[in-house]
Amino acid sequence: MEPITVAARRARLVARHRLGTATRASGDPAGVVAAASAVLGLHATDPATVHLAALARTDGAGVADVEHALYTQRSLVRMLGMRRTVWVLDRETAALVQHGCAHTVAATQRKRLVSHLDGSGIGDAGAWLAEVEAETLAALHARGEAFAADLAADVPRLRTRIAATEQNATARVLLQLAVDGHIVRGRPRGSWTSTQYRWSPAATWLGDPLAALPVEAAQAGLAARWLRVFGPAPVSDLRWFTGWTARETSRALAALDVVDVDLDGTPGIRLADDPVDPVEPPAEAVLLPALDPTPMGWQARDWFLGPHRDLLFDRTGNIGPTVWWEGRVVGGWAQRQDAEVVVRVLEDVGAEATDAVEAAAHRVATHVGSTRVVPRFRTPLEKELASS
Repeated sequence: MEPITVAARRARLVARHRLGTATRASGDPAGVVAAASAVLGLHATDPATVHLAALARTDGAGVADVEHALYTQRSLVRMLGMRRTVWVLDRETAALVQHGCAHTVAATQRKRLVSHLDGSGIGDAGAWLAEVEAETLAALHARGEAFAADLAADVPRLRTRIAATEQNATARVLLQLAVDGHIVRGRPRGSWTSTQYRWSPAATWLGDPLAALPVEAAQAGLAARWLRVFGPAPVSDLRWFTGWTARETSRALAALDVVDVDLDGTPGIRLADDPVDPVEPPAEAVLLPALDPTPMGWQARDWFLGPHRDLLFDRTGNIGPTVWWEGRVVGGWAQRQDAEVVVRVLEDVGAEATDAVEAAAHRVATHVGSTRVVPRFRTPLEKELASS
């Protein structure tokens, strides 16, 4: 098999993910779209990640640029996709995700929700859910856009208590409508760190609907896109990222022209028309936010993470804010109570790297200003630095 070195993979990571100064996208809404496309999509479970991940990959795109792409141009779509995770995706990728991943997530979520409704004493829970979904969609169309509380006022059955979660049905029903592609998250209430989204019907929000694709074609297209962004990589990484079964993964790859490669002793694949240049990673530093799409793109991360997993991940596999040098993780960062950005390098990287990390930290600090970003999933090093 074709051997591919760790250094070459790191260099490719920096270039493909626009993490070097020479590869950054423009600092405007178009650059934000390019940044999202470069990593397939921006992880959006934590809203601050979208903005900080875009900053890392552009020449200074600010909050207004991200919001313009999301809420004015609507060239980016916030949606539920792989592994029941919220993403910000360009429209072409959004279509691949909707038909290649979200349909499976939707089926699983519906089955679980119906089971929970049944356990809450609701007779014929499937029919009940269908009725409430229809009423909620009608209420949303009448309003044009609405917060969850508005819709619960219009559709009282959304306030039904679900025994399994001890919460009202509102969030679960809206989640189901979203993953089925009927509604879309819009502009949030408050600042760029807010999670209180307005909801809109997908038909009115998107204007032109996402492309309708057969499942097999969508999965093959998504596999190809993932390999251009995250390949070469083990097949198991693709399966983990998408949440596909082994059969779905094999079927998607069978539609592509791939080459077997040796990733420092681990079998992997790459697209046949996408060779890997044997180059060294650039001597550059960057600070990435919690849940950034780069470190969350692979399940096997040792080749860029090294021995730092315990400090930088929480117990369920979510990564915190990280410091990168030459295409690998060398530390972490956080904000103190007064919003000051503080970093910790976890190994001896030399004076050049130390200066570059300080410059990268200053860049983030200038961007966030007095806004304090607290990651949704906190990690040991982030919590320690934030309280220092």
